[in-house]
Amino acid sequence: MLNGTAARRLRTAIINGEFDLGQPLSESALAASLGISKTPIREALAQLRIEGLVTVIPQKGTFVFTMSAQEVVELCELRMTLEAAALRFAFQRNREPFVTALRDIVEQMTQARKRHDVREYLRLDTSYHAQFFRFCGNSYLEDAFNLIVGKVAALRTHLSVRPTHTGRSYTEHGLIVEAVQRGDLEGALAILDKHIARTKHSYAKSIEDIAAADRARYPRAAPRAQLTALP
Repeated sequence: MLNGTAARRLRTAIINGEFDLGQPLSESALAASLGISKTPIREALAQLRIEGLVTVIPQKGTFVFTMSAQEVVELCELRMTLEAAALRFAFQRNREPFVTALRDIVEQMTQARKRHDVREYLRLDTSYHAQFFRFCGNSYLEDAFNLIVGKVAALRTHLSVRPTHTGRSYTEHGLIVEAVQRGDLEGALAILDKHIARTKHSYAKSIEDIAAADRARYPRAAPRAQLTALP
């Protein structure tokens, strides 16, 4: 039980930006913060390694993931492949409930933006894209997406420091819903392609590590890795 709880807590912390990309993670410090032994922390980090959220470098330690510009491109290409297929199937198989779910989330996004609640908005953004897989009627597609959704959500948080990126993304969420509702599948897919492509275009091809590049652009005084103890 503690293993799963620790994994959920650390996953949430990485996705929410409580750790910097590339930040070293100490098993001892994490165990002390969460009030548990190092064994569940070690097992939680092993799970997050499978999800791509942490990286283990031999003789150096465990780190929050970071990515090169090329890796961002490759992740976006995989995401586009999965989401386009899921969107197509959801449109064909469950269009009405699919539209209803997306509209509800867009309305919640609107309210979160009015409250300037960035964390809630980003949670809803992840939920919006999860609806493609909820309604696609293909559990294998959903399982494949679940292997990358954490990394995608963390990258989304990382990009939220760029208001223009988030603003355009919000607009496109609404446009996709409108296209699906009026029966324009190809239009919805075209907007989705543009939507996902913006992430890979946010980084220059010359960037070798996005954490290092963005620390120079958006410096922070200190990492924000202060976790509360598990109940």
